[in-house]
Amino acid sequence: MNPKFWVDKRVLITGHTGFKGSWLSLWLQSLGANLTGLALEPPTTPNMFELTNIGEGMRSYEADIRDFNAVEKVVSEARPEIVIHMAAQPLVRHSYQNPIETYATNVMGTVHLLEALRKEGCSKAVVNVTSDKCYENKEWVWGYREDEPMGGFDPYSNSKGCAELVTSAYRRSFFLVKGIGLATARAGNVIGGGDWAQDRLIPDILKSFQDRKSVVIRSPDATRPWQHVLEPLSGYLTLAEALWNDQSNFAEAWNFGPKEEDAKPVSWIVDHMVDLWGEGASWILEHEQQPHEAHFLKLDTSKSRGALSWAPRWDIHKALDKTISWHKAWLSCENLKKFSLEQINEYSASTST
Repeated sequence: MNPKFWVDKRVLITGHTGFKGSWLSLWLQSLGANLTGLALEPPTTPNMFELTNIGEGMRSYEADIRDFNAVEKVVSEARPEIVIHMAAQPLVRHSYQNPIETYATNVMGTVHLLEALRKEGCSKAVVNVTSDKCYENKEWVWGYREDEPMGGFDPYSNSKGCAELVTSAYRRSFFLVKGIGLATARAGNVIGGGDWAQDRLIPDILKSFQDRKSVVIRSPDATRPWQHVLEPLSGYLTLAEALWNDQSNFAEAWNFGPKEEDAKPVSWIVDHMVDLWGEGASWILEHEQQPHEAHFLKLDTSKSRGALSWAPRWDIHKALDKTISWHKAWLSCENLKKFSLEQINEYSASTST
């Protein structure tokens, strides 16, 4: 990734008030991008967007991706050269309770954005962030490659597979002929400071630790490709640069995940966090029946490593350490914008593992 590339580039981020969107917005602000965001209000209280005053460094529009007229208006005013689409309903368990909302946001929200960009015709590079859960999960022990079939058992995972198909249709039907590079990015389970979402492992663990309660774990054997939030974000930025320079050869799907040995079961993650936190932290097993979630999921990132020269920089040990240090900085009322920028700078200066 070339930091100078982003200076004064007109960039639109959807979902900029969320966990990943806040980190990406802060990073792009530090690189000098001309940044616009489109999202609902921050999804939790507290949240990283407000704690780090991200709205001061960009034009921030509160709009619903399900409202085409609102999306079209923002795109028309921002005229983005580069777009990174992250607005989503991102939770598996929430999708069981609210499937209509999930499909409306993740599928039709994607249609609305792509249609607005098609009509405006000002963009050169568009990255649609979907999910590693978009694949038809067969519980294989090896990682999924970008040409594996789409699927998804639960509404969230399935909606992300649908978003991939929508992107493919828009790319082939409209964007390629307009010279717009449109790609999708699939990442693993991201962790890091500033995430307070419900029904996510790391936020649940940290909340229990700070409240001096035992963490309740429902699927200790489930294995996921854990990675610090800055890992996939660096991939999205690298991919956007590649699309800018070559609107056709990079306009496809890309995986961004950790090294194979960093795909760990939940029990390993919580045990390691117990050790890092100290102070008598502990966990117990939830025995109630839970909705279906994939047991085993890994990504094959050979394509990104080869064609984009992208590779993870922080292993799972470093990722967990940085996550806990950020959370403790929040509990200590430190300057979180400064603290977050220091982590971004440290990541940028590090080398691939």
